[in-house]
Amino acid sequence: MPTPDPVAPAFHQNLPGYDLELFEIGGTQVTLATLIVVAAVAAVTLLVSMLLQRTVRRMLLARGLHDEGELRALLRIMRYGTLMLGFGVAFHTAGLNLTAFFAAGAVFALALGFAVQNIGENFVSGVILLVERSIKPDDIIEFDGRPVFVEKMGIRATIARTLDDERVIIPNAKLVQGAVKNYTFRDRQYRLRTTVGVAYSSDMDEVGRVLAAVVRDLEWRLAAEPRILLVEFAGSSVVWEVSVWIDDPWSMRRRRSEMNLAVWRGLGEAKITIAFPQLDVHLDRGVVEALESPRHAP
Repeated sequence: MPTPDPVAPAFHQNLPGYDLELFEIGGTQVTLATLIVVAAVAAVTLLVSMLLQRTVRRMLLARGLHDEGELRALLRIMRYGTLMLGFGVAFHTAGLNLTAFFAAGAVFALALGFAVQNIGENFVSGVILLVERSIKPDDIIEFDGRPVFVEKMGIRATIARTLDDERVIIPNAKLVQGAVKNYTFRDRQYRLRTTVGVAYSSDMDEVGRVLAAVVRDLEWRLAAEPRILLVEFAGSSVVWEVSVWIDDPWSMRRRRSEMNLAVWRGLGEAKITIAFPQLDVHLDRGVVEALESPRHAP
C-alpha cells in the first residue's frame, strides 16, 4: 500500500464536506477539495504568469529589444516555465504524489539540456546583455580584430555591420565570455593615430613642429591638443606617432586617410624626407677585383 501524503488530510480537515473521494492518482485519493486547491493555485499561477510577461516585455522594450518574434519566443518560454512551476506547486500542495512524473521530466530535461547546450548558452548570454546594457544597438565595438557597428541585438545572436557593409551574425555567448572593446560605451570620442618615419638626417625638432602644425589644421578633430610622440629609432627611419581625438569612431578609416595625406603634404612642403627601407650591399675587395677583371668586361 502506498503511503498517503500527510498534506492531503490537512486540506480535507480544513474543508469539511469536500472530502468526497473522486478517483486515485499515484496512490493518492483525489477529492473535491483536492480539485478546488489545484484550481485555485492554477488560477493564481496564470495571473502571475500574465503579470510577469507584461513586466518583462516592458523591460525588454526599454532595453532595446524590439523584434516581435524574439519577444514572443522569450515570453512563451517564461510562460511555460511559470506554468510548470505553478502546477507543480499546486499538485504538491494538494497532496498528489507526482514524484515519478517529475523524475521522468528531470531526465528528459537533462537530455534536452545537453542537446541544446549552445542555444541555451547564447540565450542566457542574450538576456545578460539586455539587462547589463554593456553592448547595445548603435554601439561600435571591436570583434574578431575589426570594428563593427551593432545594428540589432537578439536573444540568440547579435547582428553587426563591418566597415565594408558586410553583416556579421555574432553568437551572444562570444560577446559575454570574451573581451570586447566598446568604442562608444560611455561616449563616442575616439583617439585616431597614425605613424610616419623620417630620415635620420632630419631636424627632429623641426619634424615635431611641422607635425603639430599639420594636425592642428584638421577641421574635424576635437579641441583637445594633438599628441606628437617620437616612438622608435627603426632600422631605416625615426618613427613618429601623431594622434588626435574625433567624435565618431565609425569614420576612423576615412579620417586616418585624411590625416595621412595632410602629414605627407606638410612634411613635403618642409622638405623633410619620409624615409623608406634601403639596403646597402658591401662587397669584399676580391669580389670587386674579380668583377673588374677583363673576363667580366663587356
